[in-house]
Amino acid sequence: MQAWRNAFQSQLSKEVSVSGVTLARFMWAGPIALVYLYTLYQWQPTSLPNINREFAFFAFGAAIMQIIATGLMVKLFQMKNYAIGAGLAKSEGVVAACLGVLFFGTELSLIGWSGVLLGGFAIFYMSTLNSFKAISLHTMLLGIACGSAFALTSLWVREASLTLSLPFLHSAAWVLSIVIITQTILLLLYLVFTDPKTLSALMARPKLVILTSVSSCLGSIGWFSAMSLQAVPYVKTLGQIEVFFTMLIGALWLKDPLKIKSIVGLLLIALAAVLVIWG
Repeated sequence: MQAWRNAFQSQLSKEVSVSGVTLARFMWAGPIALVYLYTLYQWQPTSLPNINREFAFFAFGAAIMQIIATGLMVKLFQMKNYAIGAGLAKSEGVVAACLGVLFFGTELSLIGWSGVLLGGFAIFYMSTLNSFKAISLHTMLLGIACGSAFALTSLWVREASLTLSLPFLHSAAWVLSIVIITQTILLLLYLVFTDPKTLSALMARPKLVILTSVSSCLGSIGWFSAMSLQAVPYVKTLGQIEVFFTMLIGALWLKDPLKIKSIVGLLLIALAAVLVIWG
């Protein structure tokens, strides 16, 4: 789902501003998240959450940080050396591991660390095109900033979910719904007062906006649920299988040929995923 969302966002970014593409990710995701939350309670009734200050801080912080991370990712979409920047944005797994261990009490085994670092190297290796010299300082900083913002988003999502003391699917669904609704309101208000033309541009492209929102929300349901169940570095490293689907979309939809370097990178990612599960 995230691979499709990135493809739709990349296409939308050619015609709409960064803030508009960012909003497209959340615009129709709120109703889907609320329907999902309602369905969970019909399937498995449980208590309502106790919303406290700690939860509010983590959920609001995650909402803001994900807006920033998405905006940075869209900027990377608009750059000529997108593959490098997008690959560096995947540094989130390594950043999440470091931040998690330092500040969030995350514990990783030696095998787990090996998987996280190998996954980070594999993404970096695949994103450097023909040479490491192709990386500009601006692209590197933007990509790492994007990855760090996504990492902090994920860590705060997990912390928010753990404060609710509900079954992990329910707690993840509550966090998802509140985060998405917060993001939608903030971005809509921002665009209404600063850039109404962008809203008009989004309304003129309903199919692409809906596809972006739906794929984003379905992907987020998976991400938020997994991060409510397991430590973020493991989730993010395992989630790098997204690269396989990105390349599949590129080969079948965009007609991009598969390179030997990409196949080697995929094998490294697969090995990293095995190490993470084993660890």
